Amino acid sequence: MNPADPHLAKTRLLDFDAPSIVKLIEERGWADLPRYTRIGAIYDFVRNEIVFGYNRADDIPASEVLADGYGQCNTKGTLLMALLRGVGICNRLHGFTIHKALQRGVVPELVYPLAPSEILHSWVEVETDEGWVNLEGFILDTSFLQTLQQEFSYTDSLCGYGVGTECLSAPPVAWTGHDTYIQDNGIVHDFGTFEAPDEFYSEHCQSFGFVRDLLYRHVVRHWMNARVRAIRRGTLPRASRLGRPNHSHEETNSAA
Repeated sequence: MNPADPHLAKTRLLDFDAPSIVKLIEERGWADLPRYTRIGAIYDFVRNEIVFGYNRADDIPASEVLADGYGQCNTKGTLLMALLRGVGICNRLHGFTIHKALQRGVVPELVYPLAPSEILHSWVEVETDEGWVNLEGFILDTSFLQTLQQEFSYTDSLCGYGVGTECLSAPPVAWTGHDTYIQDNGIVHDFGTFEAPDEFYSEHCQSFGFVRDLLYRHVVRHWMNARVRAIRRGTLPRASRLGRPNHSHEETNSAA
């Protein structure tokens, strides 16, 4: 392990030296596992033991995500990166925006029109023996995803409820050493790769506006989390309209 490698560096957000993260890595014995298994064990932890949900902001440290016990694409990605770096696995962030249609059904219909048309999104790229691998499939925990698979068993195409996929019945979300995806077909803009999330959020931030940001932090995200918990229990809040996002912006081919 090269401590000077920027893809292994500790940052404000990737605080893998925080006591809670150090303790978790030690208790799970991740550092002692073979490289492939080490990546998979941490990936599975973030995918299922840190359940899908909405934190107070995107740019929070990994230790805060761990303490919350839930997260979405950006915050779970920060935790995944920190844990992987804590055991010597190089990684980086790939930043995007996705169409807000992917959040329909989780965002209450009353406030859906107020949501920005594009939502800040990211996935983690991890360095393996075969090269860089894209990891996005960790966003939704299994219980949440299974409810959607049961409810929409008649189709493999879903854009909504935190999903953007053409293979809902068997999405590539399990760690196999290859790319994993669950929201990739809703991507609008591709911002490229960043050595750390700190760099990404210093250049890009979600443009809610002051009032909408306050509403999101203190009201809307709690409402969304209640809906997510209901879905995880098997109760699906209805969305008025689901479908493929209508991309009016520059497309990206990076998530093919």
